[in-house]
Amino acid sequence: MQIFITGTDTDAGKTYVTCRLLEAFKASGRVAVGCKPFCCGSREDVANLRAAGADGFSMDELNPCWMKIPASPYASSLIENQPIEPGAVLAACVSLRSRSEHILVEGVGGWEVPITEKYTAADFAEHLGWPVVVVVNNKLGALNHTILTVRNINARGLTCPGIILNYASAERDAASISNSMILDRMGIPVLGELMHGETDAAELLRAVEAAVP
Repeated sequence: MQIFITGTDTDAGKTYVTCRLLEAFKASGRVAVGCKPFCCGSREDVANLRAAGADGFSMDELNPCWMKIPASPYASSLIENQPIEPGAVLAACVSLRSRSEHILVEGVGGWEVPITEKYTAADFAEHLGWPVVVVVNNKLGALNHTILTVRNINARGLTCPGIILNYASAERDAASISNSMILDRMGIPVLGELMHGETDAAELLRAVEAAVP
């Protein structure tokens, strides 16, 4: 399985969800790796992906483009005066396919975050061509962000097998409780709701694998 994991916004929980899926792969005895092509600021997310996934991969292999400034990749590249070459980053990610049975590529920020002046994270995912799973910060306002993201994914000719609702906050309210029902009725498949400390990662992985073509 090869999938691209995007989010409705920054801190939606992309890394947390990806790590849980990687841990489920590892627990089942399968080789899976998590790749974060673009990272800006702390590299903690990359370290977490490396720890959760298969052994034998370096930080640079899992994160070929690292900017030190915590901003969008494009803004960081301007501040650091370090041009980004999306083609080289794409090639580095694709090369992992020969070394891992399963690859989970995590996006940066939201869906349309700029990588260069004329190239966004969505363009990167389109060139990759893999199914896109959307991680949603399950809160008030999530419906708008989710619908816009999924519609843009479909408009680009990509497959969106479904979304994962992540409870970034432990609090429940009317919006977070009803979001799953509303999205499902609108034809957007909900693969699972990830509540920290409550959700079975193996069950979530089974749902993702069943949905990915």
